[in-house]
Parts: sequence; structure tokens; C-alpha cells
Amino acid sequence: MRTIKKRIVSVCVVITIFLLILTARLAELQLFRTESFGSHRINLIEESVKQRTQSVLIDDGRGSIVDRNGEPLSAGVEPSLVLFPFIKSLNWPSKEVAAITGMSEGIIHSLVSRAKKPVILSGKDGAELTQSDLTKINEFKIPGVYGVMVQEKPGELSASHIIGYTAEMPETAKKRYPDKTLPINMKIGAAGLQKAFDAFLLPESETKLLYHVDANNNPLFGVNVKYIADSSPHYPVKIKTTLDSDMQQLTENALAQASIKKGGAVLIDIQSNSLLAMASKPDLNVNGSASSLSNYMLESMKPGSIFKIVTAAAAIENGLDHPSTRYNCDLNPYGDVEEDRQLGSLSFEQSFSRSCNYTFNVLSNKLIKKVPDYMETTAEKMGLIHPVGWQGSVFHYSSFKQFPEEKQGSVWSDFRDKSSPKAVAQTAIGQKDVQVTPLAIANMMATIARGGKGMELKTAEEILYKNGTSMYRFPDSELANVSIDHYTVQRLQKLLRLVVSDEKGTGVKFRTLPFEVSGKSGTAETGRKDAEGHNLINKWFAGYFPSDSPRYALVVVDADTIASRAAANQVFFDIAAGLE
Repeated sequence: MRTIKKRIVSVCVVITIFLLILTARLAELQLFRTESFGSHRINLIEESVKQRTQSVLIDDGRGSIVDRNGEPLSAGVEPSLVLFPFIKSLNWPSKEVAAITGMSEGIIHSLVSRAKKPVILSGKDGAELTQSDLTKINEFKIPGVYGVMVQEKPGELSASHIIGYTAEMPETAKKRYPDKTLPINMKIGAAGLQKAFDAFLLPESETKLLYHVDANNNPLFGVNVKYIADSSPHYPVKIKTTLDSDMQQLTENALAQASIKKGGAVLIDIQSNSLLAMASKPDLNVNGSASSLSNYMLESMKPGSIFKIVTAAAAIENGLDHPSTRYNCDLNPYGDVEEDRQLGSLSFEQSFSRSCNYTFNVLSNKLIKKVPDYMETTAEKMGLIHPVGWQGSVFHYSSFKQFPEEKQGSVWSDFRDKSSPKAVAQTAIGQKDVQVTPLAIANMMATIARGGKGMELKTAEEILYKNGTSMYRFPDSELANVSIDHYTVQRLQKLLRLVVSDEKGTGVKFRTLPFEVSGKSGTAETGRKDAEGHNLINKWFAGYFPSDSPRYALVVVDADTIASRAAANQVFFDIAAGLE
């Protein structure tokens, strides 16, 4: 008997403990942690409301990114008609609404009759609407029928790599914003300007139309639809960039027409040292390969003969550019007979314009004996080593970067190579371990064209409040340790012009443009082969124009291509011609 009683007591104790645990859990769910439950801090009240709420997101509240003329580069807005499903049981003036939209009344009725959630109709659906059309629709005061400006998310955004993208990254969000409580499904900036300006672009609240439904999706509380919006005059903000939508489209079209698979182009306004256009191939695809996520204009790669500008600058500064000196350009970089490309006896200037490798073998080995660190120091003062994008203090952000993914350049990976004449010769022509970003090369061209003064490159001009007033304007900023003396710049300008004006120069193609171009070609051996065994190269052309009054600096690279398909010169030509 006692045993039975003990068992009953034990069972009662267990049941009581279980009930206490269940009660505590229910209390936690319904009383104590309703707004921040679990490790992900879920708002249970909001989630329960969502279960019985249908809504239309008008705007996610995230700040926008616009070009220098105010044209949207991220999500824009478009006039739209919103139809809630419950209107199928109402008698509403569908004929009049259809007439305003230009759509068939039958199509509208068909869409609503099948709908289980609100229907949004815009231009892509055949609803041609204007702001005044929205006013006319709203004047009918039909419950469940609204004309609103809805946030548009185009499938293919212009300047996708520089603008970047957002993604749900809860763990990253916690680390980035330890003092903020963000919804677990909130998207944050993952790359590009979306990442750089994420702290400013984060939404304060969403704008939406909503109504409550029962289990059968019938409206509760009548057919009242609520408009929920943030009334703040300041948020969300806009990031006003220096990009030009027309020039961006021109750049992207030129790359597409040339079928460049990997590479891209950078276009800079020389006087303001601001980015006008940047495009990278392959196109951005957040669900695609890792290579499509890379902005190759910010990645370091072999520059080939573009790097001869560095060697030429050092030769000028050390008096090795004497016009009477001749070089045997029938020889390859190592002094052996060149089988594929014999150029004869050339001067220093001709060697530069026709890209004679042997000349730069001779110069580099003389220079390195005289000034052992000439390559890295000259490359650094020309802005090829350290990042060139704008960075500085913005409010409490002490090291804010407009180009967060920008990589550094490098000259040597092993300083012992300086004692090897062949390694020195390879390095002098942009081979061996030389790595430079296209952005840095474009900025170097702008520096030379501007007269030698190095400036940080801007891609964002200003942060604007919602009402259009300025929150912050990014000042012009000089690049530390980047400066080329006046005489050297004048000589480099002459050499770069000669590349095009010399009838045997590597840039002779650009002589047919209606303005003068200065620049330098480059072909870098990557050491890799394609599936058919062809050697892969990086083909470049970097320059500025018009030569006599420089406005634009432009760099194009066709990376990991084969010589017969290289299209860098053609893309440079097409972009330059389109800017005239």
C-alpha cells in the first residue's frame, strides 16, 4: 500500500513539476518575453499579428542610392494600382478604374477573383499610370482599391557591382550592430555601396497597406485598410553618388557588345576625381557563381606593360631618358633574339610608344643598382600600391570607406628577386608578382592628366535627408604620399600621347577618334591556359582624353582572355566615342 502511495506521490510531483515548467514557459511566451523571444529576439506579438494580417509593402524603408542627377540606382518607385482580394464580393466601379489604367476590365476581374493576397498592377503589367491617375483612383474612395507609389526592384540594376546588394545575414548583423535590435529577416548591405553605407541606409520602419483577416481570409473589422508609414521628414536617407546613369549604361553596353567575360571598365571625371561609371564582368548574380559576386575593378591583377609607366617615370627622374640612347628591340626582355616581334633599334620614347620589352629590361636593371627600391617607391607615389578610394572620418565612423572591397597593389612577393636580372626585367614590364587594381590604374591616369596631384577617388558625393537637405557632404581629399613632380608629369604626358600619335604606336587605333587620346596598352601573361590549351592574358588599355584639355580617365581590362579575342581596345574606343 505504501509503495502505491509513494508511486502516486511521485507521479503527482512529476506532473506538478511539468505543469510548473509549462506555466513558466507560457508566462515567458505571453508575459515576459513577448517582444524579444529566443536567441533570435523574435517579437511574438508582431508575429501573431502577421498570421492574421494581409499587407502590401509599399516601401521597405531602406534608404536609396541615386546618381549625380538624382536618378535612382537602387530601388525606385513607380505608380501602381493595389487591389485587395475582398473587393471581389463588393460592388465597385471596376469599369472606371480599368479605363484609367488602360487595362481590360475583364483581366482585372480575373486577377482579383483568383487572388489570395493583394494584387499590385504597374507598368510592366499593362497598367500605364501617372501620379494624377493615382489621385483619380483614390478619389473614388473604394475600400480595397488604392493608387500608390510602390517601391520598384528592377531585375537588372545599372551599376550593380558598385551599388552592391543586400542579404539576410543575422549573425553578421549582430556583429555589425551590437547595440541595435534588428528583425532576424532584415536585409543588410552585403557588398558595394549597400555595404559601405549600410548604417545610414538601415530602415527605420516600413510603409505598407494592411488589413486583418480570419481563417478563411475574409476581412475582420469590416473592410478598413490601414496605411502605415513613417512620418519622419528626415528618414530614409538618400546616398547621392557621383555616377552618371547615361555613362554607366554606355560602359555596360560597350562591354556587353564586346562579349567580355571577365574584366570591366572604370571611368573617372578628372577635375573632380569622381567615379562616373564602373562595370565588372561577369554580371552580378547573387545566386550565381562566386566570380559573379566579385567586382574585378577593385581586385588586384597583373597589369602587363601598363606598369612600364612606373619604370619610365623612374628613368626620367634618374636621367636615363636621354633621346640619343638607342635600344635593340629585336631582343626579348632577357636579351635573347625575339622571334615573334622584332621592332629594330628604338629610342626611349619609341620604346615606350611601341612597347619594347628589352628597353625596360636595360632600364630596370640600371635603376635597381642605383636605387634598389625604385619600383615600389615609384609605384607608391603614383598611387598603385595603397587603396585610392575615399576614406576618412564620417560622424563617429573613424575609418569610413566608400570602396570597402578595394584591394591593395603589390610589386614584390620576395625581395630576394631584386638580385635576379630576369626577375627585375619581368617586374619592370608588369609581370612576375606585380598586382594592381584597375581602379588604381584609372586614378593614376587621372593624376598624370591633372598635373601630378594625387586625389582620393569619390563615388559618393553627399548623404541627403528625406526632405532633400544635406546630412553630410564628402570633402575632396588628397592621397597621402601620391605626387608626381612637374617635369616627370610633363614627360609622361608626352609619352602617353606618343602611344597614339606614333604611326607604329600600340594605341594607333584611337587616332580616328574626333579628339586626341593619351594612354598605354598592356598585355599580361597570367600563366594559365583555357580548356583548349591557349595562353590566357589580361589585355588592357588605360588613358585619358582629350589630351590637350583632359576631362576623362578611362581604363578597360579584358581579363583571362586569349589574344585573338581580346577586346579592351575596342571597348575603350566605343566608350570614348560615346562620350563625345
